Amino acid sequence: MSNNCTIGEYLINRLRALGVEHIFGIPGDYVLGFYKALEDSPLQLINTGDEQGAGFAADAYARLRGLGVVVVTYTVGGLKVANTTAQAYAEKSPVVVISGAPGVEERVRRPLLHHKVKQYNSQYKIFQELTTAATVLDNPETAAREIDRVLHAALSRKRPVYIELPRDMVSKPCPNPTANPLPKVKSNPDALREALKEAVEAINAARQPVILAGVELHRFGLQDELIRFFEKTNIPLASTILGKSIVNEHRSHYLGVYEGALGQTDVTEYVESSDCLLMLGAFMTDVNLGIYTAHLDQGRSISVTSEKTSIRYHTYENIRLKDFLHGLLEADIRPRELGNIPRPPAPQEFQPTDQPITVKRLFQRLNSFLEDNTVVMTDTGDAMFGALDLAVHGRTKYLSPAYYTSLGFAVPGSIGAQAANPNLRPLVIVGDGAFQMTGMELATAVRYGMNPIVVVLNNAGYGTERPMLDGEFNDVSDWQFHKLPE
Repeated sequence: MSNNCTIGEYLINRLRALGVEHIFGIPGDYVLGFYKALEDSPLQLINTGDEQGAGFAADAYARLRGLGVVVVTYTVGGLKVANTTAQAYAEKSPVVVISGAPGVEERVRRPLLHHKVKQYNSQYKIFQELTTAATVLDNPETAAREIDRVLHAALSRKRPVYIELPRDMVSKPCPNPTANPLPKVKSNPDALREALKEAVEAINAARQPVILAGVELHRFGLQDELIRFFEKTNIPLASTILGKSIVNEHRSHYLGVYEGALGQTDVTEYVESSDCLLMLGAFMTDVNLGIYTAHLDQGRSISVTSEKTSIRYHTYENIRLKDFLHGLLEADIRPRELGNIPRPPAPQEFQPTDQPITVKRLFQRLNSFLEDNTVVMTDTGDAMFGALDLAVHGRTKYLSPAYYTSLGFAVPGSIGAQAANPNLRPLVIVGDGAFQMTGMELATAVRYGMNPIVVVLNNAGYGTERPMLDGEFNDVSDWQFHKLPE
């Protein structure tokens, strides 16, 4: 970087260096200067129809590429991505939220500038609750260091961060614009050694060990290590709902999705009868636990995430998931016969009939349609639960908000997914209620030459809620969805 780099240029250059090629958002007057800098840079701007669509697109992009970015204006734009940022935090997706803001010099004497809510720092305080790190770039002397600090937090913790950029700071010179190397986080070697010793003893003594793979293996890019481990040991693998598509689901070691009583009976019984359940990167949320129908014995479990390691009833501090998995690969774990294990139903050749379509036959047809370049995007509700039985061909090719469960993710998420990897073709499965929230982003897909396939499950309202408590409040307007592509 040149010595006359500006704050805006430094931020753009750091994002590029970390693999970002696309920015999602909507311009507004407090962020126009930074938007112009983006337009003049090699990064591609994708303007969505609404800020929430931009946030969901950046989230999906981050899940596939490792870092996503959404750029919005102050409060009227920023607060519209509060929901998508909360989802990214809950589901460990490293999204950088960049918001324009009133200039530092404009704030003197606290004038009532437009978009202001309460105090000038109100939005910043809100995003402190929704992100793992936040900063306001109001001092050129510290701007470069602050940018590096929050970007490191996003990458090391796999959670969103917030950068507020006052509009009079974009073109300010950035002193000492040398990119600071991202510090490496290391495990406590003593804790790691003891945890691995206990874990290896438990695995070797087990009659029926099972791996339960979770979302963090996606986020930290540990699929290759996971594959090497189960191929080395022949320990079969199931995934949580949030961890679905952790591997190619046609692999012989793959059992299916574990979801308590909501899932396949043979998979549930096999996982729950394991005398050594190795849970890697799995957050056991209510949805992952089949709405609390799961029966997992802590006394027979090894659970390792980026935040906590517990083996049976022992807890170990400061152990990285990556280091633990590498340690398992190097450990003397006895291989075993794979044996007779449950397998996901193989996709059947679809036979057309003259009978009315059913949900079951719809998903059978979709299953036979999936190819290696298909990424399945599902929204919350019947779309997500029905799609869990699809046999996804590749890793990280099933994306859904399976924990935060916000409606409206799938359609804009498909834009982020296809921007992240143009070789993928998104198959979007979405309910009519969720589609009416963000379906206008189809126009964004058309504008940028994208081609998602969208299947709307039209059940005249919020179908997942009807069994809980029904009423007219669950109804939505009946759109003629098939005419929208026109």
